[in-house]
Amino acid sequence: MNKLYWLDQIKLQDRAKVGDKAFYLSKIIQRGYPVMPGFVVSAEILRQFLENLNSSESLIADLPYSSLHLDVTNWRQLQQVASRLRQEILTATVTQEWVSTIFQAAREWQTSCLILRPSLGVSTATPGINNISGLLESVFCQCEPEAIALALKRTWSQIFRARSLLYWQHSGINLQQINLAVLVQPVENAIASGSLTTNASGWEIEATLGLGIAIALGEIQPDIYYIQPETGAVLEQQLGNKMLAYGVDDAASKIFLRLVPNSGLTPDRTCLITYLIPQAQQKQYSLQEEYLQQIITLGTQLVSELGKTFTIKWTLAGQTTSGKLYITQVNPSQSMIPHSHLIRGLGAAGGRVVATALVITNPQQKPEQLPKGVILVVPTITPDWLPLLQQVGGIITEQGGLTSHAAILARELGITAVVNATSATTLIQTGERLLLDGDRGEVYRIKADSKEEMDKGREENLLTSDRPNSKAPHSAVTSHLPMIATQLLVNLSQSALIEQVQNLPVDGVGLLRSELMVLNILNGQHPNSWILSGRQAELLELWSEQIMQFARAFAPRPVFYRSLDWRSQDLPSLSDSLESSPQSMLGERGTFSYLRNPAVFDLELKALASVQQAGYTNVNLLLPFVRTVEEFIFCRRKVEQAFLTEVAQFQLWMMAEVPSVLFLLPEYVKAGVAGISIGTNDLTQLLLGVDREQGQLAKVFNERHPAVMSAIAQLIQMAQSAGIPCSICGQAPALYPEIIDKLVEWGITSISVEPEAVERTYQAIARAEQRLILAAARRKLN
Repeated sequence: MNKLYWLDQIKLQDRAKVGDKAFYLSKIIQRGYPVMPGFVVSAEILRQFLENLNSSESLIADLPYSSLHLDVTNWRQLQQVASRLRQEILTATVTQEWVSTIFQAAREWQTSCLILRPSLGVSTATPGINNISGLLESVFCQCEPEAIALALKRTWSQIFRARSLLYWQHSGINLQQINLAVLVQPVENAIASGSLTTNASGWEIEATLGLGIAIALGEIQPDIYYIQPETGAVLEQQLGNKMLAYGVDDAASKIFLRLVPNSGLTPDRTCLITYLIPQAQQKQYSLQEEYLQQIITLGTQLVSELGKTFTIKWTLAGQTTSGKLYITQVNPSQSMIPHSHLIRGLGAAGGRVVATALVITNPQQKPEQLPKGVILVVPTITPDWLPLLQQVGGIITEQGGLTSHAAILARELGITAVVNATSATTLIQTGERLLLDGDRGEVYRIKADSKEEMDKGREENLLTSDRPNSKAPHSAVTSHLPMIATQLLVNLSQSALIEQVQNLPVDGVGLLRSELMVLNILNGQHPNSWILSGRQAELLELWSEQIMQFARAFAPRPVFYRSLDWRSQDLPSLSDSLESSPQSMLGERGTFSYLRNPAVFDLELKALASVQQAGYTNVNLLLPFVRTVEEFIFCRRKVEQAFLTEVAQFQLWMMAEVPSVLFLLPEYVKAGVAGISIGTNDLTQLLLGVDREQGQLAKVFNERHPAVMSAIAQLIQMAQSAGIPCSICGQAPALYPEIIDKLVEWGITSISVEPEAVERTYQAIARAEQRLILAAARRKLN
């Protein structure tokens, strides 16, 4: 190693060697501003390291000169190549001289903890690649030679992560153009940390206790201070929700298991701890007036260096009473087109919303809570995310189609959503302001300092005026609408929506999704865990009360309660040791799971019986994903043993979503089926052999496909011949209202849709019925 580049000595010609993050910090530290000290391991060191990799594989042996032109649409190849490259780096040996040089330099700070920050530069004229630092995260380590070597490799290896490789190719960047340096700085305990974001219309300071990691992870809601730029006056301040904080662990023997996502950290010894903030302190602001004024003054001074628009991250290093303000990161204004189009996906839930992005790259690392009003950007969403989604302003997922879990949840909750937004977690950074258009399926980045842009408050009022709001009543269908003969029902799962929906012109609840309903009461535990731990009576009471809320609100209108239908991969946070096939595409779904382990189904039946005993006779049972007549007979006997059939109004229905029902429906009717409800989501994916969660197959996964429409027509005709009602509760009528013409013509008994689709579905049914009446009248005249 020729030398380290200290922040206070970096020159203009060093920029390519040290990367942009270190260069901007060096620029202001040399002007006398308080920057946390540090030095840079240059990009040249990474190139030397890659050149010295001893591998027999041609792909790796050619580094760093390989352009790695992969087929990034082949996700399996992309993951395999990325994994192999990173493994080669992590198992290689870092030259001892390099490690010794870094260690000796870091010892001057007399600290036990270091942070290695990626400092990236790209030598290319490719447009639109200014904002790429969010691809890479910082790595923490102890100030020890072995830990430094491992942290260095983990930092370097991030440019070969799958999402990084995807971004390089998407932007036309090859490895020779990438300069990745590593900024090494000491980590000290902090009184508070946060950020200052400035623009012409106003400044915003975010702050939390301890180190700023809790903000980056989205684990807390920071305090926010709104500042008037001209005077430095505090216009408004909002107390955040700060339950935990991060600090430095001086006891090297401790093990830290709360990891920075995608930083390369593993559960071995590192230098951070997390601790709970006392309740009394949670109710106080993070910044004393003295420190708040220091940050405002610093911002005022930096305007002359950086212009009116920039963001800095800061920390108040010290203990409880005395701290020194340091700048840890500088992001100058980026030249972006106002409202520039960023990414396109599938519009899953309509409306438009402007808010700050929160990017979570690993959906398995689900936070305990999310800040209110953010636009959540995540690879995918499983049903167990439901409790977290109540407060978000918008949803963007990289995966999923219009019938994916993310889309269904967003539509029911009235949250604007775009799914199948490829590379969203790569192209978007936490903290960016976005315009999310759920109607067009588009995401725009908002330029904060644009002269054409309205102030933030006016802009949000304008852009959110079209947004569905889960807390405002759905638009009521006016009384002048014509009467319809086809029943219109509603799909629900959340009791919080009952008040908004019960006065809509619906004939009842056609689908009460039990698996989403009970997520609100399970506290992250599988129902089996409640039963096995002796809490069956408690769970039964909670379950019964949930169902009773719907029965009470809609009585005497019917409520069709669909019993549990979930797969283990849909609910990764609910551990169930009894689940034996977690990797199965379909899982042990529906009624088959009841045969295998009837305890939970028995509990559901007891809950339904409790609702009947309370005097509500309008709840019926809808069995999901029935594969065989034997499964149905097993469930029917269970229902009879629970005495549900003693209530005359009770009906036992089944979902018609497994294609075998097209051949077996007469047998099901003989076995006692009182009605069927067509689930177009599963019926479509099983008939066409496509996964409903894969948005790239959206053109194939289409309920309007002739095979699907033919199956629906056949099921309606078979139900008519058997003398039983036939409903439809999948997403098809809501997504494609033109299908309703055919459904009414074929004789569908009822149509059940999400609350947001009630009004347009009502109108579509009325038009379809009027056309049939008119056609019949014309035939009679002829």
